[in-house]
Amino acid sequence: MSELQQIGPVAILGFGNQGEAQALNLRESGIEVVVGARSGHAAETRARDLGFPVHPLAGAAAHAAVAAVLLPDEVVPTLWPELSSALQRGARLVFAHGYNLLYSRLALPASDVVVVAPTGPGRVLRALYQQGQGMPAYLAVHRDASGKAWGTAESYAIAIGCPAARHWRTTVREETEVDLFGEQAVLCGGMNALVTAAFETLSARGYSPEIAYLECVHQLKYLADLLHERGVAGMRRGISGTALFGDLTRGSRAAGADVRARMEGILEDIRSGAFAREWAAEEASGGRRLAELVEQASRHPIETARRAALGLAGDPEAEGGKSRKALSKN
Repeated sequence: MSELQQIGPVAILGFGNQGEAQALNLRESGIEVVVGARSGHAAETRARDLGFPVHPLAGAAAHAAVAAVLLPDEVVPTLWPELSSALQRGARLVFAHGYNLLYSRLALPASDVVVVAPTGPGRVLRALYQQGQGMPAYLAVHRDASGKAWGTAESYAIAIGCPAARHWRTTVREETEVDLFGEQAVLCGGMNALVTAAFETLSARGYSPEIAYLECVHQLKYLADLLHERGVAGMRRGISGTALFGDLTRGSRAAGADVRARMEGILEDIRSGAFAREWAAEEASGGRRLAELVEQASRHPIETARRAALGLAGDPEAEGGKSRKALSKN
C-alpha cells in the first residue's frame, strides 16, 4: 500500500485539463478520490458522468486528507478564503504550479504544502498513463510541517503517472519562473509570434497564404516531434543537408542577440513580479484587454489560410475552437 493510500482521500479541486487527468489516474492507482467543482460549470457534470463523488469546492476540501489545488491560477486567490477554512486540520496541500504560492498572499494552513507539476498537458499525462508510460514532473516543497512533505510529493507524483525515476526536485520559485518563461518566450508566446511573423513575411511578398501556412505552421508538428524524440543534435541529423546548412547559418539571424535581450526582459518581468501584477490587474478589470487581443488574433489572415489549406469549415467554432472561458482549467 502506497503512502498516499494510507493517508486517506484525495480531493481534486478543479476538474479541468489537469484535474480530470489526475483524478482518473489517481483512481486507477487505487486512491480514493473526491472532486470539488464550481457549481454550474460543465466540469461538475463531466466529473459525475465519470463516476466521481462530486461536491462544491469547500465540501470536497472538507472530505480530504490531501487536497490538490488544480483550479486556474487567476481564480485561486478569490476562492481561497472559503477553501482554506474548510480544510481538515493537518490536511496536506498539493499545487500543480507554484504561481499563487510565489505571487499571492494565501493564508496557508500549518500543514505540508507541496508542488507536483507534470511537464505536459493533462490529456498527454492521461494518455501516457494509459499506455503504461510516464511523464516527468517537477517536485517542490513549500512547507514541510510533518517532516514527510517530500514523501507526499513523490507518492502523489507516482500515483498520477510520473514515475520516481523522472522526478526533478526544485524550488517553488524555480518551477514558477521557468514555467512562465517557457510559456511566454517559447511554447506559446514565442512560437505563435514566430510562425505568424514568418507567415506575414511570405504573404507580404506575394506567396500563396495557404502554402505559407503549410510551410511555416502545419509542418511545425513533425519537426517538433523529431526535436522531442531526438533532441536538438538528433533532430539535425534527421533533416536534409540543405535544411541543416540553413539551420546553422540562418537560425541565429531569426533569433539572434536582440531576441535574447528581449527574452531577458521577459524573464525580468517574471522575476520581479511585474507580470503577475499585470495579470492580476487584467483579471480585476474583467479581462477586457485579453478578450480584445484574443478576438483580434482570431481575425488574422493566418486563420483564413489555415482553413483553406486544410479544407476546414469556415466557422472556427465548428472546428472545435473554444473561447478563453471554455479553455479554463475548470
